[in-house]
Amino acid sequence: MSKDAAGSGAHTASTAEIRAALGALNESDLLEIAALRPSIREVEEAAIWLSGDRDVFGEATSLRGVAAEIVAVLVRGEDEEEPPSR
Repeated sequence: MSKDAAGSGAHTASTAEIRAALGALNESDLLEIAALRPSIREVEEAAIWLSGDRDVFGEATSLRGVAAEIVAVLVRGEDEEEPPSR
């Protein structure tokens, strides 16, 4: 069993577990997230953050660590895809 980066003993999430928590992902994003070797907890934290339930973490809490890196992978380019505002 693999340990997560924090050494908490949690195993590294499989690609199937990542897809289950985050939904449909393109292959590139999935592989980039898997390369971070996230725990299931970190993937779930990112999923909660992305769903807009940030109040679960506390009002002034910011996402950190691998969970924050997962969110960065998934939101990268979102601004570029929106049409320019006038």
